[in-house]
Amino acid sequence: MNPASRPVLTEGAVGPHLRDMAMPMVWGLLATMSFNAVDTLFVAQLGHTELAAMSFTFPVVMVLTSIAIGLGAGTSSAVARAIGSNNHHLAQRMATDSMTLTTVISVVMCAIGIFTINPLFTLLGAEPELLPLIHDYMWIWYFSAPCLMVPMVGLASLRAMGLARIQGTLMMAAAVLNLILDPILIFGLFGFPRLELEGAALATLITRAMSLVVVIFVLDKRLSMLVNPFAKWDEVMVSWRAIVHVGVPAMVNNIIIPLASGVVVYLVAAYGTVAVAGLGIAMRVEPIVLIVFYALSGVVGPFCGQNLGAKKFDRLDETLKVMTKFCLSFGLVLALFLWLAGEYLVRLFSDADAVVAIAMSYLLIVPISYGAYGLVMSVNAAFNGIGQPMPGVAISFLRVMGLYLPLAWLFQWQWGVTGLFVATALCNALVGFIAWYWLKRRFQRVAA
Repeated sequence: MNPASRPVLTEGAVGPHLRDMAMPMVWGLLATMSFNAVDTLFVAQLGHTELAAMSFTFPVVMVLTSIAIGLGAGTSSAVARAIGSNNHHLAQRMATDSMTLTTVISVVMCAIGIFTINPLFTLLGAEPELLPLIHDYMWIWYFSAPCLMVPMVGLASLRAMGLARIQGTLMMAAAVLNLILDPILIFGLFGFPRLELEGAALATLITRAMSLVVVIFVLDKRLSMLVNPFAKWDEVMVSWRAIVHVGVPAMVNNIIIPLASGVVVYLVAAYGTVAVAGLGIAMRVEPIVLIVFYALSGVVGPFCGQNLGAKKFDRLDETLKVMTKFCLSFGLVLALFLWLAGEYLVRLFSDADAVVAIAMSYLLIVPISYGAYGLVMSVNAAFNGIGQPMPGVAISFLRVMGLYLPLAWLFQWQWGVTGLFVATALCNALVGFIAWYWLKRRFQRVAA
């Protein structure tokens, strides 16, 4: 067996394993978050029209990213379980066939996108004068779609092997390269032509193409995880079914999560633009402070997958205990931090007292439940890791439709906009307990 594909996550203390895998992911996710922020920062210097044009592209970017995240979840689960069961050939097939499937999907999406730029963005509400600028950006950006999606799925194979450190390093390197290329190509520095929006898209294309080359090199030359993609059709279909079995529900789950935020914004909008502005600031702060939970959920899945494949059921139970203790304790730390420093962070975005008051109302109430929300993320990832994704989808749907809407209606009637934030916190706490109990019972059933 190739040493790189040994089940390294099935031995040793659970807590240190999860910590050592999650920490590089924290830095990698911070770097990834900066990717779009850097693009926005430089494009904003061109003018508000160019910034508006690029802003219209975010929904398309989010959709393709969501598809890639779903396929990555399916890949990570399938590869991790194959590695855990010491089936090196199956792990190779899963890693290879996942990238083939992603290539096919991304190329099709790229082709459709290029030929539908004007009608699609007209449908999204773009004004006619913005369409030429959107076209300048998107006709290049669409070519980077395969270079976005295929590396994301390849990196999922690295996580499944317990090599999150390599993934974190590659994500940070990509962000740095994009930071260097953006001003050069947008403003025409060092003798390069001034390309403006096309330059931003070209910087993204070059960065992602380099990422694709590096990921393929690591998986193929260093780890020997890629094999001939032209295998027997039946063999390829086995891989694709295993990936899609987890991948499609993960895509749905990834769409439900921002839907919850959209519902909150919609309800808060009834209280005016000041309330929306305050909520908007709080929701910019929130993803940054929750990044450790995002990183943990990114590594819990492959950890559970390997140990399920190895039939180390006691380690599954220990994983649940470790992540429960960590999420609840770190959630309290985050709540305390935002109680103490929240106003300072909010005033970095706005000095308007009314806006600050709404943002602080959110950040004083909702963070109490961050530990439970982090637990929900990790539980959903664990379900994906063991190849049983539907409970995660049900949990996310329950959080939005089954609990939040009734609680929001009740508490809004009682306490106004503050009641909406109380409903969010209570909903997170209830769903956190339900998710924990569901996963605990499922682990017991799997062991039996």
